[in-house]
Amino acid sequence: MSARLFREAKCLLDTALSFFYPEVCQICDNERATAGEGFVGERCREGIRWIQPPFCERCGLPFEGDLSTPFECSNCLELELHFCHARSAVAARGTVLEVLHRYKYQRALWFEPFLAGLLIDRAAPALRQENWDMIVPVPLHGLKQSEREFNQAERLARRLSAATGIPLRARLLNRVESTRTQTQLSRAERAANVRRAFVVRHKAPLQQRNVVVVDDVLTTGATTSACAKVLLDAGASKVCAWTVARGLLN
Repeated sequence: MSARLFREAKCLLDTALSFFYPEVCQICDNERATAGEGFVGERCREGIRWIQPPFCERCGLPFEGDLSTPFECSNCLELELHFCHARSAVAARGTVLEVLHRYKYQRALWFEPFLAGLLIDRAAPALRQENWDMIVPVPLHGLKQSEREFNQAERLARRLSAATGIPLRARLLNRVESTRTQTQLSRAERAANVRRAFVVRHKAPLQQRNVVVVDDVLTTGATTSACAKVLLDAGASKVCAWTVARGLLN
């Protein structure tokens, strides 16, 4: 599709969305917000906490205070993580957390431009500084994807791919185990829960490739690390992870 046709199609889509969904913030219902903004208004964006240095060199966990030397947090020292580094755009709290939950569990897809915008804002400039060959979303198990009807990681990864020009390989990874939700599990339980959950599809072209794994939220890093391990075992040279939001450990 040419750039002109893409712009015209987007204009028509935005017009259609504004007909069905009034241009009002879907968080507070008090201020104007357009489809292109993901229906999240300016005031509701004010509480967003962007992930800024200093943070853990491995998993990106932000640290409160002044640090002059690189460090790894206790979470990374306790777990064997296989990605070279993981980064997130914002903290998973407040507006961001509410939007993520409604997007994933209530199929509120109109929030997608907002979430994708956060990811692209931080990930795209960082990824352009290095040579990355492909973007791979964390897959859902077939049963869960059938229930949810979409994979949020894949949709966000597709938008990041379009913004960076890095090819998307949405079917490279397969989730072969329907694992328990990670929410209430300890760090060790999270790692065990997903240890054998993923496989690389047969004959995937991974030799010496640099891979970006994309998901919506990272907490301990167990899920993205499990993906990174099977990618490295299949021949990838290095794997990093990017997520929209970072769960802040207690």
